[in-house]
Amino acid sequence: MKLQQLPDGARFEYQGRVFVKTGPLTARSENGGQQIIPRSATLKALDPPAPEQTSAGRGKLSESLVLSAFDTFYRTSTRLIDAASRPALEEARDRFLATLQ
Repeated sequence: MKLQQLPDGARFEYQGRVFVKTGPLTARSENGGQQIIPRSATLKALDPPAPEQTSAGRGKLSESLVLSAFDTFYRTSTRLIDAASRPALEEARDRFLATLQ
């Protein structure tokens, strides 16, 4: 595993010592002191990161929630644009709503 694959605060082993990642190229030894870890270094993660959830694992949004949020966005947008831009916004709105059907 490479350092850039670990989140800040992750523990890992490098050259027989245990470190905690503190930045993109830096880590703090559990014995104290900062050290630069080369990008090419191969590390052993001690607390492997949890696998990321896919969108399927998060649950689906309700149609009414999506439509309500979009309607709020659309109403705000119509107040912020000039009259010449309104037809393009309405066309984009129609395309968006058509994709939901």
